[in-house]
Amino acid sequence: MNSQISIVLLAIAGCCLSAHAGENPTSLVLRHGVPGTALSGNARIDFSGAPGVPAVFQGGTPDASAVSRKSPWLAGGLSLVIPGAGEFYTESYLKTAIFLAAEAALWVLAYSYDHKADRQTDFFQNYANAHWSVVNYAQYALTHYAPPGGNYQPIIPGTQGYPPWMRVNWAELNRMETDISATAAGQYYSHMLPQYNTQQYYELIGKYPQFNQGWDDAPPSFTYGNQLSAELLYYSGQRGQANTYYTTASTYVAIVLVNHIVSAVDAVLSAGSYNRGLHASVGSQRVPASGGYTTVPALHLSWGL
Repeated sequence: MNSQISIVLLAIAGCCLSAHAGENPTSLVLRHGVPGTALSGNARIDFSGAPGVPAVFQGGTPDASAVSRKSPWLAGGLSLVIPGAGEFYTESYLKTAIFLAAEAALWVLAYSYDHKADRQTDFFQNYANAHWSVVNYAQYALTHYAPPGGNYQPIIPGTQGYPPWMRVNWAELNRMETDISATAAGQYYSHMLPQYNTQQYYELIGKYPQFNQGWDDAPPSFTYGNQLSAELLYYSGQRGQANTYYTTASTYVAIVLVNHIVSAVDAVLSAGSYNRGLHASVGSQRVPASGGYTTVPALHLSWGL
């Protein structure tokens, strides 16, 4: 529900309107009436909007709040899509700049950390390709832990000179790992090695002691609880750094979503504040004067709830 209070301040030009100047008004409350009706002398009738002297507001905007009222739904929807857009619609320009600047900064930070994570991922994967060999890992498992009678053939014959990941029969390797895990000696064989160049492949070789013997600096023999390879530990730290960058990037993206929601809520509140604010319009007022009517400037003030 809207309430409207209208006050008209009248200023009379500095000239005589008729031979009987001096009766020109300086202020009048805007009301409606029938043209041509004379003053009754009763102030309650003459200035209450009841039939009496006409006072017609011309020009400007007689109902400023109706024209300039802002829709909270539209304001919120705009800011939900583009933070600050709803504030711009409600003419809150400083908050527009703040929300837009925050949006831009958050996206720059998210992109920056995502890019750093990608580069870090390339680095640790290249490091693993250069210093961890699935052939070494498979050969050590075959020699030290494979159950007898399994007839395992994880290494493909005639593949010398190929990259390590191209020299291994993955199905045979995984079958051997499964059988080893069922023996007492293979207590730390808890995983089967995923295919090369997958996310899980690069995770597992730097996470579990089972894969320690694939690193270049691995000792001739290894049992669970021994000191892990220095290369494994270094690699694990580098992979962890990449994950930290990705997590940071994801956090900034989450804050971007929060920025949209906060801006939308603020835009709704800004629309309500705007609608409750004071508005003004300039027009003219037709008022009685000696011998008839005259038109004087008028300022229309209004606010809506």
